[in-house]
Formats: sequence, C-alpha cells, structure tokens
Amino acid sequence: MTVFNGIEYEDYHGSPFDRGRADYYYGRGPGPHKWLDDVGRKRVEVLTEEEISAYMAGYACGKEWGEQKEY
Repeated sequence: MTVFNGIEYEDYHGSPFDRGRADYYYGRGPGPHKWLDDVGRKRVEVLTEEEISAYMAGYACGKEWGEQKEY
C-alpha cells in the first residue's frame, strides 16, 4: 500500500496506481489502464471511476516525488 494525499492505494505490480506511476516514470502521457497478469500481456484500458482515480493518483505521485527515468 502507498499513501498519497492522505489516501491509501494498492500498489501491487499491475494495479492502476502502479501503472500510473510507471507511465510517469517512463515519460509516457497518462492513459488509465491496469494489467490482469504479472507481465503486462493482459492490459485493460476501460476502468471504473475508482480505478481511474487510483491511476491518476499514481501518475501524480510519480510527478510529485520526481520519479522519472533519465535517458
């Protein structure tokens, strides 16, 4: 679990929060999604409002904490 802005988010690999943070880290624009498996082969882009919120929080968390890959 990760606490961001006072809210606890599940941050397991492939969760919406994890994917949002990863997209920011790799310099991709936001595109809410999650993975249904451990390796990213089963990507789901249509999410619930709660999952979209968790994805966007993960993206904002990465941005606020300055976590971005340098190429």
